[in-house]
Order: sequence, then structure tokens, then C-alpha cells
Amino acid sequence: MSRNPIVAVLHAHVLPSDELMAPVASRAEVRYTGKAGLSDALDGADVLFLYDFLTDAVPGAWHAAGSLQWLHIAAAGVDPVMFPEARDSDVTITNSRGVFDGAIAEYVLAQILSFAKDLPGSLRLQQSHTWQHRESERIAGRTALIVGTGPIGRAIARLLRAAGMKVSGSGRTARNADPDFGTVTATEDLPEQLAADYVIAVAPLTDQTRHLFRDSTFAAMKPGARFVNVGRGELVRTDDLVAALRAGTIAGAALDVFDTEPLPAGHPLWDMPNVSITPHNSGDFAGWRDDLVTVFTDNFERWVAGYPLENVVDKHLGYVPSR
Repeated sequence: MSRNPIVAVLHAHVLPSDELMAPVASRAEVRYTGKAGLSDALDGADVLFLYDFLTDAVPGAWHAAGSLQWLHIAAAGVDPVMFPEARDSDVTITNSRGVFDGAIAEYVLAQILSFAKDLPGSLRLQQSHTWQHRESERIAGRTALIVGTGPIGRAIARLLRAAGMKVSGSGRTARNADPDFGTVTATEDLPEQLAADYVIAVAPLTDQTRHLFRDSTFAAMKPGARFVNVGRGELVRTDDLVAALRAGTIAGAALDVFDTEPLPAGHPLWDMPNVSITPHNSGDFAGWRDDLVTVFTDNFERWVAGYPLENVVDKHLGYVPSR
């Protein structure tokens, strides 16, 4: 390339720090933009860094991306950029695989322990100044099915195994003797594998996984099962989940993601005593935003040097294939 590359950076209310972006700014023209200015910023740009990882602005501005070679999203999930024009283009798409693995695994373990030890119940008793002796559950020896066997799923599997749980996985292809999951069954066989104490959804959102968890899925779970979703809200048909919780088909749910975010104020999930709700922050540890920038700048160094990029998304699958 005879000129300095042009890098468009889409941000929301927070910009990446100048210090962390210095390796890019020293070698490229950097155009910072909000959603409204994305088309102008993309005109002639070689690279698009989606620091606003929840944006829906890219499809509407794609007409201006005639020079684009590489799009990087500051997230593990890439569904916001898996629209047909991007899939069919020659633009390489990369994600921020690896940043959130440990934090999300800790979140899942925390939610499982909260269910087992009924920490919300203890807090309610404390708030009412009630001294009431109760017994709690053990998690050692309990079973956990992790639906989604990518790096985040693996981190969850390792941590739950370390806590004494019996772990299995559900993924795109079946296999035995997996070092982290033990046995992995294919997604199409999921209904036959759901008799676990805890079912954890961490699969990427694709055409195959959208509404994977619906009335028939919840009906196949054991009545005492708890469901944890740290993947995508659209993995779940929410009305079916509400019905399963109300009917006692499953015993509880911990939900970090929803098909509509923020969760509407009047939604029935807010007031269910067996539901734990967090605002899509299961992976948001102190310093996560800076780590996302570092993933991009490290990959930018590879790109300008002509080396293969890390975390390249298979646009047919809709995620980075596991190694």
C-alpha cells in the first residue's frame, strides 16, 4: 500500500484511549465516528474497528465500504456484522476471542453457587431481620451441560470441573474424550442430552442456534434444572422460558442476555423469585475495554506487516472455528 491506511473507529459513548491506539495512529489515518457519521468515515477506509460492539449501524453504511479490507469487532459474538452483504464480500472479519473467557466462566460458577446456596433467599431473610436456619445444596457431583464448545465454553467447563461438577458439552460436531468436556454431542442431538442439573447456553448466534431453547427444549430438561444464558438472548424464545418457569418445568434461570435489551421494565422475568438478571455484563471485568483495544492493535500490527490475522471468522459458520 503506497499510502498510509485509513482506519475507521466506530464508538458509542466511550472512545478507546489515545495511548492504547498509538500503534495504529502512528501508521494510519484514524477516523473516529459515531453511528451517524459511519458512512462518511467508511468512505475510502481500509479497516473498520467496531469499538461499539452492539451497534446496528454497519448494514446501513455498508454501501460506503468499497475500499474496506478488514473489519474487527470488539466482541466475541459477530452476529451484528453477519448480514448478507458482509458475508458475501471479500472483507476479512475478526473478533475479540479470548478476552472474556475467564470472566464469564467465573460468572457462571457464581450463579451456580448462588442457586445451590440460595444466596438471594439469604439476602431476603437478612433484609427482614429473620434468623432462619436452612440447608443448602452441594454442587460437587452435580451435572452441567454446556451448549457451545468454543473458548468461553471451555473456560466454563474447566472451572466447573475444578469445583467438582460433572461436565459435558454440546457443539457442532460430536466427539469423545475431549480434554475439557469429556463427551461432546452434536447440537441436533441436544434434546436427548438435557437431563442435567445445570444447562449453560454459550453458543454463538447463528441461523441454526436461534431459538434453540424453546418450549420443547425446556420440556426435555429435568424439573429441578437451572438454566444459565451467557450466550445471546436470541438463543432463547423468551415467552417459552417464562412459561417453563411459571409451570415449574425448570427450577430457575440466570440470564445475562435477552432478545430485547434493556429488558423492558414491565417484563415478567423481573419479578420471578427463581430468576437472576444481570445487564449483559457477565464478562465485563475491570479493564475489559482496554483489553479489547489491545486485541485490535496487536492484530493491526500483524496486518500492516503482512502476517495472517488472528481470530478470523468463518463467515459461513458465523464464528471463529475452534482450533
